[in-house]
Amino acid sequence: MKPRPICWVLFLSGLLARAVASEPRQEFLPPPPPGTRWQLVWHDEFDGDELDETRWNRLGDWKRRDGYWMRDDAFLSGRGSLILRTTRREDRYTCGAVNTRGKFERAFGYFEARCKMPRSPGHWSAFWLMCSGVNTVGNDGRDGTEIDIIEMPWRDGRLTVNLHWDGYGEHRKSAGHRFRLPEVTEGFHTYGLLWLPDEYVFYVDGREVWRTRAGGVSQVPQYIKLTNEIGTWAGDIREATLPDDFEVDYVRVFAFVPTAPPETSPTNAPGRDAPPK
Repeated sequence: MKPRPICWVLFLSGLLARAVASEPRQEFLPPPPPGTRWQLVWHDEFDGDELDETRWNRLGDWKRRDGYWMRDDAFLSGRGSLILRTTRREDRYTCGAVNTRGKFERAFGYFEARCKMPRSPGHWSAFWLMCSGVNTVGNDGRDGTEIDIIEMPWRDGRLTVNLHWDGYGEHRKSAGHRFRLPEVTEGFHTYGLLWLPDEYVFYVDGREVWRTRAGGVSQVPQYIKLTNEIGTWAGDIREATLPDDFEVDYVRVFAFVPTAPPETSPTNAPGRDAPPK
């Protein structure tokens, strides 16, 4: 039987459509460094019913600040999102947290999460990057910096982004920025970090909120953390209406890669004469 070109065209078109559909739609990306383009290198859209533990570590069960991190408080909603729940279990308060330590760690690029923040006091949510080098004293933050892409301990639209390096003892150094965006108290919003070799740039909903070179900028791979924390920085947990959730729609990481050079045709290849006009 002779091949049917139309069938092959339809088949290849279907493959292309599926490939395009598998690439998530990205609303915002900052300008990449000159001579580079963005490439999606890691992401989780939190589809399905079970957290992908080849990508994530669920943290717990152990004491954390004024509460406990519990593995059961980190789970998928079944609607395409991750839930990190804060609740009360008998005589103690618990919450959820996950990280990618040992499963995905990267230096430089654009890191973004789309999240819906909790409503009640006494606990706060964070999207941040971490590595063991944060505890090393000396060389400023180049050997590792705690990069808090967003933290929201308040419930009036105040937010904070922070950097910490040289450990958590007497040599600890920090830099940060606080600002107010009342709209983030309702619905989902995106929180992003452009991490360049010589600068950090922080974004909320595609708007730049802070630019800094504090700490000398980390030069080492770091892992992602999404956490809830219980503590008085966020108010009195006894006043919270529980359960209360930190909901994450997706996490995406983009790398800047070299822009492909233009293809060289036989007529304009080096050493060839130009065609007559």
